[in-house]
Amino acid sequence: MSRYTIAELEKLTGIRAGTIRIWERRYRIIKPHRTDTNRRWYDDDDLVRIINISILYRHGFKISKIAAMTGEEIASQVALLSSDTSDTGTQLDSLVVAMTSLNEKAINDILMRSIISIGFEGTFERVVFPFLRRVGVMWQTGSVDVGAEHFMSNIFRKRLIVATDSLQPAINSNSKRVLLFLPEGEWHELGLLFYAFIARKAGHEILYLGQSTPYNALTDVIERWHPHLLITGSLTRLPLERPESFLAMLSNRFSKTKILVSGAMTEIAAKKKFANIYPVTSVYELKQHL
Repeated sequence: MSRYTIAELEKLTGIRAGTIRIWERRYRIIKPHRTDTNRRWYDDDDLVRIINISILYRHGFKISKIAAMTGEEIASQVALLSSDTSDTGTQLDSLVVAMTSLNEKAINDILMRSIISIGFEGTFERVVFPFLRRVGVMWQTGSVDVGAEHFMSNIFRKRLIVATDSLQPAINSNSKRVLLFLPEGEWHELGLLFYAFIARKAGHEILYLGQSTPYNALTDVIERWHPHLLITGSLTRLPLERPESFLAMLSNRFSKTKILVSGAMTEIAAKKKFANIYPVTSVYELKQHL
């Protein structure tokens, strides 16, 4: 069972901690657990209840009316609202709820409704990645368990791989060769997989090396495949002792190749201004380089 502080509950639900306290005192909609030092903490059931209440509240339900509803009535109303795929906020909340119960069917249903409504690319930009940013801090601090992180990440990973494989191979004479890799020690690949999908969708040939690619293996592949474009990145600076030295090494070794970097490397790339390295912070910027 996961345990959340009220500050973590605020980040996961979008409801301010002060508002949660008022709801607790005035409407008794939730009863927090207490530590030996009388500090509030909440479990998965509390998180789900607050998220469901926040969905109804955001859709115009008065908190006094919500407080009078049973758990079944709240869940029923939320289910109706969740069918509105134009409301990405509700989709995000629904993903958090499904994550806490490890409900793969519910997650896939949410993703499918969103894909039908706003497309695969839009779903990852407007639903999946905002969800990952919302819960990312919780995973890093351990308040959301590692099992849930792997569970969610692998669902998204499978979706990206299947979607990319379903695209037609590059046949355009103007297509570029795009090589994608993560530096040694970096294992978070969802962003890179999404960029591989975008490049393939744009009609380019991709070669995906993926997670934790040794530098020697990278140079060997580049010398044999001769890509027009390299794409790399890292979620944080932790995998690289000196990120600026890594970028300088890439820039010097592959001086005739355009290199795009994302994640924690973008700030360094923008500041150092390497001749052939460009920071990419969005799909729009990526498409400008393809």
